[in-house]
Amino acid sequence: MSGDAPLLEVQGLVKRYGERVALAGVSIALAPRQWVALLGPNGAGKSTLFQVLTGLFAADEGDVRVAGRSLRESPASALARLGVVFQQMSLDLDLSVRRNLRFHAALHGLPRRVADERIDAASAAFGLQPDLDRAVRELSGGNRRKVELMRALLHRPQVLLMDEPTVGLDPKSRRDMLAAIAGDVRQRGSAVLWATHLVEEAEAADRVLVLHKGRLLADGAPAEVAAALGGGTLEAAFLRATG
Repeated sequence: MSGDAPLLEVQGLVKRYGERVALAGVSIALAPRQWVALLGPNGAGKSTLFQVLTGLFAADEGDVRVAGRSLRESPASALARLGVVFQQMSLDLDLSVRRNLRFHAALHGLPRRVADERIDAASAAFGLQPDLDRAVRELSGGNRRKVELMRALLHRPQVLLMDEPTVGLDPKSRRDMLAAIAGDVRQRGSAVLWATHLVEEAEAADRVLVLHKGRLLADGAPAEVAAALGGGTLEAAFLRATG
């Protein structure tokens, strides 16, 4: 990790559902310009972690800090510095792409002129200019995901959270999304936490965290994680460690 102060700090998070422990003391730190893959099988606790990080659930123990702001003590300030692409689509299908994006910009207090400039630039970069005034329900699944990524980046967040964002996408749409995220990390120095169960996506990241049954099993570069989990390819080591 670089010497920069972490943009995202997760400190001893514990989340229980009755007797079941979904997160068991998870601690993570993400530096600027880091793309970190959170790799885990279904039921590992990835979505629970994201729900805590985005303020949807409250942790039973621990804290989250986004760019130094405590989610427990200053939730509005911490959440304003996050961009999120959830596993389930959260766009309004009946609104146009432009109106979905303007609504998000207004929630973050962006002036209309600034919002429209950013929407125009993002739609050009993603090849969605012809679709700006179409209802979201008329778009393909891949283009809907592009709109969600545009929305997540619109307010220039310092930390981007992505929960299984490529599920259901075709190979080209998946590749385009990976390239867009890598570009944002390089250009703005953001930090990305990308939850996935696809080893091939994790292998493209700077760093891999392996989560299983609410606990972190390994943390490091892809090759380091593979070695820590018994050697061989990352896929073979991951499957061996998580059963």
